[in-house]
Amino acid sequence: MGAKICVNSLWKAFPTPRGPLSVIEDVGFTLTEGEFVALVGPSGCGKTTLLHILAGFDRPDRGDVLVDDLPMRGPRRTGVFVFQRGAVFPWLTVQQNMTLVLRDLPPATRQELANEYLTLAGLQGFERSYPHQLSGGMLQRVELARALVTRPEILYLDEPLGALDALTRLQMRVEMRRLLARERCTTLMVTHDVEEALEMADRILVFSPRPATIQAVVPVPFPQPRTMTHPGLVALKEEILRELGLQS
Repeated sequence: MGAKICVNSLWKAFPTPRGPLSVIEDVGFTLTEGEFVALVGPSGCGKTTLLHILAGFDRPDRGDVLVDDLPMRGPRRTGVFVFQRGAVFPWLTVQQNMTLVLRDLPPATRQELANEYLTLAGLQGFERSYPHQLSGGMLQRVELARALVTRPEILYLDEPLGALDALTRLQMRVEMRRLLARERCTTLMVTHDVEEALEMADRILVFSPRPATIQAVVPVPFPQPRTMTHPGLVALKEEILRELGLQS
């Protein structure tokens, strides 16, 4: 497959009273179409800043991002960002949240697509519910279904499961794998959970402490579905933890 995203020597710093704070230094990599890449690294190292640059929400000080060989100058309709704390509208029902992102389509088509993706996400019967009436896992399925219903070419995920309890998070990994296996959009996911990255990604980029540089690139050459008891995944987990300084 051809390159979908090319990241070329990105640098980013933020002004502070004490002078510029460098958060990204000379980061470069390429994603092929349909690839799932996870970004892991210490908290505060610059992963989310990098994701914002890749999605077009921010600009680097140096370097560039190419999507389909075109420079990224701002957010594109072909990409969808799922934020860490969620972005569903609490005053709208699940169905209304879904159809809102399809407002450019005819009403009948909006309803048909919304129903299709709500069923795919296991949310049938909750179309008229409001976000506060849903569990954390169900609400996250709404977020993912709303992102995927637009048929994005690129999906940017910023700690999409970070606010969930441990058991719900494990369940949601299965749901995410199932949903993304059907869509096969190019996916970038920021996560602090090494097992989550190993279970879902085709490749993992391990970042250094701030300022972020790519410390290691770890391919995950095992077919789905994966289980973390697999000896190969256990070995990769130990390798990544060593890179992060969490295991001798």
